[in-house]
Amino acid sequence: EGEREGETQGETQGSHGERGNRRCVRGVDTHTLEILNWRNREEAVQYSFDGFYGEDSSQQEIYVQSVKPLLTHVLNGQNASVFAYGPTGAGKTYTMLGDGSQPGVVPRAVLDLFRMSREQCDALTGPAWTFTITMSYLEIYQEKVLDLLEAGNQDLPIREDRHKKIFIPRLTQRAVGNFADFEQSFLPALQNRTTASTKLNQRSSRSHSVLLLKVVKMEQVSPFRQLTGKLYLIDLAGSEDNRRTGNEGVRLRESGSINSSLFVLSKVVDALNQGLPRVPYRDSKLTRLLQDSLGGSAHSLMIANIAPESRHYYNTLTALNFAAKSKLVVNHPFTLETIQPIGIQPMKRSHPADENEQENSAKDSKMPKTEDASAPVEPPPCVSLCSSELAGEGFDTAVLERLARLEQMLLTRGRGGPPLLDTPRSERQRLLDRLDQSLQQIQRLEERQKELEEVVSSQTGASGPKLAPPPLQISQPPPNRKQAFVSPLQCIENTDNLRTGNVLVVKRSTKTATSDEAGARVEVSLDPGLAQSHRDHVLHLLNRGTARQLKSLPRVGDKTAQIILAWREERGGFQQIEDLEKAGLTGKTLSTFMRANALSHFTQ
Repeated sequence: EGEREGETQGETQGSHGERGNRRCVRGVDTHTLEILNWRNREEAVQYSFDGFYGEDSSQQEIYVQSVKPLLTHVLNGQNASVFAYGPTGAGKTYTMLGDGSQPGVVPRAVLDLFRMSREQCDALTGPAWTFTITMSYLEIYQEKVLDLLEAGNQDLPIREDRHKKIFIPRLTQRAVGNFADFEQSFLPALQNRTTASTKLNQRSSRSHSVLLLKVVKMEQVSPFRQLTGKLYLIDLAGSEDNRRTGNEGVRLRESGSINSSLFVLSKVVDALNQGLPRVPYRDSKLTRLLQDSLGGSAHSLMIANIAPESRHYYNTLTALNFAAKSKLVVNHPFTLETIQPIGIQPMKRSHPADENEQENSAKDSKMPKTEDASAPVEPPPCVSLCSSELAGEGFDTAVLERLARLEQMLLTRGRGGPPLLDTPRSERQRLLDRLDQSLQQIQRLEERQKELEEVVSSQTGASGPKLAPPPLQISQPPPNRKQAFVSPLQCIENTDNLRTGNVLVVKRSTKTATSDEAGARVEVSLDPGLAQSHRDHVLHLLNRGTARQLKSLPRVGDKTAQIILAWREERGGFQQIEDLEKAGLTGKTLSTFMRANALSHFTQ
């Protein structure tokens, strides 16, 4: 909605000859206006809205044509939002509140809510429907939610319930029965709102205010429906240019918070228009609270307040562009309707005498029946739902008839069929289906067992008499396993008994030592002839062997094999094994190589 309020007329009634007071906006008709094009002042840019109201329009025209149609949706269980947007000093607060001679949107909407609710009660034949109206009033000041009805509730959180609905815990809700009750709570709370003076506005709003009116419509007869509608009346703080407002200190911080929240509001509108997967509602308390109004489930109305003077050209152009983008946002309203269950009075606790009678009747039911089968069977005792107590409380006759049919159905199912479980019908059906599947599976397993038994019996009958199964044998614990112990290397005192062909000769060291060190000080020697033959074999491989054969020797890898092959190509061969040291092997490596090859030759 494009709008220019009557309060701002004083801004334009100066000398039109002055350049700063020249008009930059002109209304074309009731839906269209045009503004000068800043690129070419000989051209104009047109904007089309649902309604355009010039400076001569009254508060009554704006309310009746744009705001009042939303109240019908609220009384029918839907949500609606009305918020004023525009730069500072453009008349947003005047649009929402008005003055004594020209009341604004808030007082007119509250009056009509009470009037329309009374008219609906009269039109619906008396007390069939009842209306309950409650109010809440809050402000968002520097990204903090403050309760204006109760000054002690500061910095309230904003939450989302399981139905994706936004609510504020601990926010005060007061029931109002008429307009006098509303004024008694609203006027003191209005004084708690944060305002201050700037160069552009003597009473500038320093916060966003939200008035919430909740209407609950309850039906007093069957099926006891309940419709809940909410009306949000929002007065946004105006965007400010600190160079013109002269804000400093606290006012500067307030201005930064206001501009930041309005910037997030613009980002949310852009994200909704572009169809982005993520809409940044949570980036600001304002957009989080207006989540239902922006692309949600509420009927939304934006009143864009503008200033037509050329000195406010850029603020006016920004407001018109934002209003044009917001007009493209699509909401999806729906009716919030619930059905209250019928209240059944709780059963009274029976006396001990009645409990004894029930126990006796239960014992008699367990005894064998000797009565004639043709005798009528009385239904079991139960609590009558259609008692005279309900009839005396003014319940509808149709409701009592339905309860009587329900009672009769319970009695019939109790005699002829399985008892009704205290579970939903779909869950009972799933349990019955699962029971049938289990019974079928058991039946298939029994048939399969019978087939296997017949096959086994036919095989045993053809081969001979069926042998009894062997008796079960109880397993005994295994006996203790024998363990082999390897004694340490024994020293040989007399080496004369050893034959010449032996490989290893172990001798005691000639040095004197204690008995504990005797086993450790031994000498290991080889037979000279065998040792010489092994040296010849290794020398032959060093001179004639391939790289693969060389790597088969212990302690010889790729690098050592390449060193040996390179030596052979350069020098022609090895005269003895010790020449490996000349080829590049260290003395320690050569000693390890000779010992390893000497032992490996005789262990193969």
